[in-house]
Amino acid sequence: MKTKDKILSKALELFNDKGYNNITTRHIAAELNISAGNLHYHFRHSEDIIKILFSELTLKMDELLNQMKRIENKTLEDLYQFTYSTCKIFYSYRFIFINFIDILNQIPEIESRYEGINFSRKEEFQLIFSDLQKSNIFQIDVPHFIVDCLTEQIFIIADNWLTHNRLILKLSPKEAIQHYTLLQMNLFYPLLNKEQQKIYEQQYIQ
Repeated sequence: MKTKDKILSKALELFNDKGYNNITTRHIAAELNISAGNLHYHFRHSEDIIKILFSELTLKMDELLNQMKRIENKTLEDLYQFTYSTCKIFYSYRFIFINFIDILNQIPEIESRYEGINFSRKEEFQLIFSDLQKSNIFQIDVPHFIVDCLTEQIFIIADNWLTHNRLILKLSPKEAIQHYTLLQMNLFYPLLNKEQQKIYEQQYIQ
Protein backbone atom coordinates (compact mmCIF):
# COMPACT_ATOMS: atom_id res chain seq x y z
CA MET A 1 0.00 0.00 0.00
CA LYS A 2 1.32 3.43 -0.93
CA THR A 3 2.06 5.93 1.83
CA LYS A 4 -0.79 8.19 0.72
CA ASP A 5 -3.26 5.30 0.97
CA LYS A 6 -1.88 4.29 4.37
CA ILE A 7 -2.40 7.84 5.61
CA LEU A 8 -6.00 7.89 4.40
CA SER A 9 -6.73 4.48 5.91
CA LYS A 10 -5.21 5.35 9.29
CA ALA A 11 -6.87 8.78 9.31
CA LEU A 12 -10.27 7.19 8.71
CA GLU A 13 -9.67 4.73 11.53
CA LEU A 14 -8.60 7.45 13.97
CA PHE A 15 -11.34 9.90 13.03
CA ASN A 16 -13.93 7.15 13.48
CA ASP A 17 -12.52 6.04 16.84
CA LYS A 18 -11.50 9.37 18.39
CA GLY A 19 -13.53 11.99 16.55
CA TYR A 20 -12.57 14.57 13.95
CA ASN A 21 -11.83 17.32 16.49
CA ASN A 22 -9.46 15.14 18.52
CA ILE A 23 -7.11 14.03 15.75
CA THR A 24 -4.40 16.08 14.04
CA THR A 25 -1.98 15.21 11.27
CA ARG A 26 0.67 14.67 13.96
CA HIS A 27 -1.49 12.00 15.58
CA ILE A 28 -1.88 10.25 12.24
CA ALA A 29 1.85 10.45 11.50
CA ALA A 30 2.72 9.07 14.95
CA GLU A 31 0.34 6.11 14.49
CA LEU A 32 2.00 5.32 11.16
CA ASN A 33 5.48 5.82 12.61
CA ILE A 34 6.35 8.40 9.95
CA SER A 35 7.46 12.00 10.32
CA ALA A 36 4.98 14.86 10.20
CA GLY A 37 6.96 16.19 7.24
CA ASN A 38 6.42 12.95 5.35
CA LEU A 39 2.69 13.14 5.95
CA HIS A 40 2.55 16.82 4.98
CA TYR A 41 4.27 15.97 1.71
CA HIS A 42 1.05 14.15 0.78
CA PHE A 43 -1.48 16.24 2.73
CA ARG A 44 -0.70 19.77 3.93
CA HIS A 45 -3.69 19.91 6.30
CA SER A 46 -6.13 17.50 7.90
CA GLU A 47 -8.86 19.25 5.89
CA ASP A 48 -7.25 17.86 2.72
CA ILE A 49 -7.64 14.35 4.12
CA ILE A 50 -11.28 15.00 5.04
CA LYS A 51 -12.05 16.17 1.49
CA ILE A 52 -10.72 12.95 0.02
CA LEU A 53 -12.54 10.77 2.56
CA PHE A 54 -15.76 12.65 1.80
CA SER A 55 -15.13 12.04 -1.91
CA GLU A 56 -14.66 8.33 -1.21
CA LEU A 57 -17.96 8.22 0.66
CA THR A 58 -19.72 10.03 -2.18
CA LEU A 59 -18.21 7.74 -4.82
CA LYS A 60 -19.28 4.59 -2.96
CA MET A 61 -22.81 5.91 -2.68
CA ASP A 62 -22.79 6.83 -6.38
CA GLU A 63 -21.78 3.28 -7.26
CA LEU A 64 -24.47 1.82 -5.00
CA LEU A 65 -27.17 4.08 -6.46
CA ASN A 66 -26.11 3.22 -10.00
CA GLN A 67 -26.32 -0.49 -9.21
CA MET A 68 -29.82 -0.01 -7.83
CA LYS A 69 -30.94 2.07 -10.82
CA ARG A 70 -29.68 -0.57 -13.27
CA ILE A 71 -31.97 -3.25 -11.82
CA GLU A 72 -34.96 -3.35 -14.16
CA ASN A 73 -37.50 -5.26 -12.07
CA LYS A 74 -36.75 -4.13 -8.56
CA THR A 75 -37.85 -6.28 -5.63
CA LEU A 76 -38.39 -5.73 -1.93
CA GLU A 77 -35.12 -7.56 -1.30
CA ASP A 78 -33.32 -5.18 -3.67
CA LEU A 79 -34.64 -2.28 -1.62
CA TYR A 80 -33.55 -3.93 1.63
CA GLN A 81 -30.05 -4.69 0.33
CA PHE A 82 -29.70 -1.14 -0.95
CA THR A 83 -30.71 0.27 2.44
CA TYR A 84 -28.47 -2.18 4.32
CA SER A 85 -25.47 -1.40 2.08
CA THR A 86 -26.05 2.32 2.56
CA CYS A 87 -25.93 1.88 6.33
CA LYS A 88 -22.70 -0.14 6.03
CA ILE A 89 -21.06 2.56 3.94
CA PHE A 90 -22.18 5.30 6.31
CA TYR A 91 -20.89 3.36 9.31
CA SER A 92 -17.49 3.05 7.62
CA TYR A 93 -17.32 6.86 7.45
CA ARG A 94 -19.27 7.51 10.65
CA PHE A 95 -17.09 10.38 11.90
CA ILE A 96 -18.33 12.53 9.01
CA PHE A 97 -21.91 12.27 10.25
CA ILE A 98 -21.14 12.42 13.96
CA ASN A 99 -18.99 15.53 13.44
CA PHE A 100 -21.04 16.80 10.51
CA ILE A 101 -21.71 20.38 11.60
CA ASP A 102 -18.09 21.00 12.62
CA ILE A 103 -16.83 19.63 9.31
CA LEU A 104 -19.26 21.71 7.26
CA ASN A 105 -18.36 24.85 9.22
CA GLN A 106 -14.61 24.31 8.85
CA ILE A 107 -14.60 23.11 5.23
CA PRO A 108 -16.98 25.24 3.11
CA GLU A 109 -16.12 23.19 0.01
CA ILE A 110 -17.73 20.12 1.56
CA GLU A 111 -20.80 22.11 2.57
CA SER A 112 -21.23 23.26 -1.04
CA ARG A 113 -20.76 19.74 -2.37
CA TYR A 114 -23.20 18.34 0.18
CA GLU A 115 -25.88 20.77 -0.95
CA GLY A 116 -25.37 19.68 -4.57
CA ILE A 117 -25.45 16.00 -3.63
CA ASN A 118 -28.72 16.47 -1.75
CA PHE A 119 -30.33 17.96 -4.83
CA SER A 120 -29.16 15.21 -7.21
CA ARG A 121 -29.90 12.41 -4.72
CA LYS A 122 -33.51 13.53 -4.45
CA GLU A 123 -33.99 13.04 -8.19
CA GLU A 124 -32.27 9.65 -8.10
CA PHE A 125 -34.41 8.43 -5.23
CA GLN A 126 -37.57 9.59 -6.98
CA LEU A 127 -36.60 7.49 -10.00
CA ILE A 128 -36.04 4.45 -7.77
CA PHE A 129 -39.44 4.95 -6.12
CA SER A 130 -41.06 5.23 -9.54
CA ASP A 131 -39.42 1.96 -10.62
CA LEU A 132 -40.71 0.27 -7.46
CA GLN A 133 -44.20 1.38 -8.39
CA LYS A 134 -43.77 0.02 -11.91
CA SER A 135 -42.55 -3.28 -10.43
CA ASN A 136 -45.71 -3.41 -8.29
CA ILE A 137 -43.72 -3.24 -5.04
CA PHE A 138 -45.02 0.20 -4.09
CA GLN A 139 -48.67 1.07 -4.48
CA ILE A 140 -49.44 3.00 -7.65
CA ASP A 141 -51.84 5.47 -6.07
CA VAL A 142 -49.60 6.79 -3.29
CA PRO A 143 -50.13 10.58 -3.03
CA HIS A 144 -47.31 12.61 -4.54
CA PHE A 145 -46.74 14.59 -1.33
CA ILE A 146 -46.03 11.34 0.53
CA VAL A 147 -43.51 10.14 -2.03
CA ASP A 148 -41.93 13.60 -2.27
CA CYS A 149 -41.34 13.90 1.49
CA LEU A 150 -40.10 10.30 1.74
CA THR A 151 -36.69 11.26 0.39
CA GLU A 152 -36.32 14.00 2.98
CA GLN A 153 -37.33 11.60 5.75
CA ILE A 154 -34.73 9.11 4.55
CA PHE A 155 -32.03 11.79 4.46
CA ILE A 156 -32.83 12.96 7.98
CA ILE A 157 -32.53 9.42 9.35
CA ALA A 158 -29.50 8.54 7.21
CA ASP A 159 -27.56 11.65 8.26
CA ASN A 160 -28.34 11.33 11.98
CA TRP A 161 -28.71 7.67 12.96
CA LEU A 162 -25.03 7.32 13.79
CA THR A 163 -25.24 10.12 16.32
CA HIS A 164 -28.43 8.62 17.74
CA ASN A 165 -26.73 5.25 18.15
CA ARG A 166 -23.68 6.77 19.80
CA LEU A 167 -25.75 8.78 22.28
CA ILE A 168 -28.76 6.56 22.92
CA LEU A 169 -28.68 2.92 21.81
CA LYS A 170 -24.91 2.30 21.76
CA LEU A 171 -25.33 -0.82 19.61
CA SER A 172 -22.39 -2.78 18.24
CA PRO A 173 -21.54 -2.15 14.56
CA LYS A 174 -23.43 -5.20 13.30
CA GLU A 175 -26.44 -4.59 15.54
CA ALA A 176 -26.53 -0.88 14.66
CA ILE A 177 -26.45 -1.48 10.91
CA GLN A 178 -29.24 -4.06 11.17
CA HIS A 179 -31.38 -1.93 13.51
CA TYR A 180 -31.18 1.29 11.52
CA THR A 181 -31.61 -0.52 8.22
CA LEU A 182 -34.94 -1.80 9.51
CA LEU A 183 -35.82 1.61 10.92
CA GLN A 184 -35.44 3.12 7.47
CA MET A 185 -37.19 0.20 5.77
CA ASN A 186 -40.20 0.75 8.03
CA LEU A 187 -40.70 4.08 6.27
CA PHE A 188 -41.55 2.14 3.12
CA TYR A 189 -44.07 -0.21 4.73
CA PRO A 190 -47.16 2.03 4.24
CA LEU A 191 -46.23 2.40 0.56
CA LEU A 192 -46.01 -1.35 -0.12
CA ASN A 193 -48.92 -3.16 -1.67
CA LYS A 194 -50.73 -5.68 0.54
CA GLU A 195 -48.83 -8.69 -0.75
CA GLN A 196 -45.48 -6.99 -0.24
CA GLN A 197 -46.47 -5.93 3.26
CA LYS A 198 -47.05 -9.57 4.15
CA ILE A 199 -43.70 -10.56 2.67
CA TYR A 200 -42.03 -7.72 4.59
CA GLU A 201 -43.53 -8.86 7.90
CA GLN A 202 -42.52 -12.47 7.28
CA GLN A 203 -38.96 -11.79 6.12
CA TYR A 204 -37.81 -8.74 8.04
CA ILE A 205 -39.90 -8.31 11.18
CA GLN A 206 -38.85 -10.63 13.98
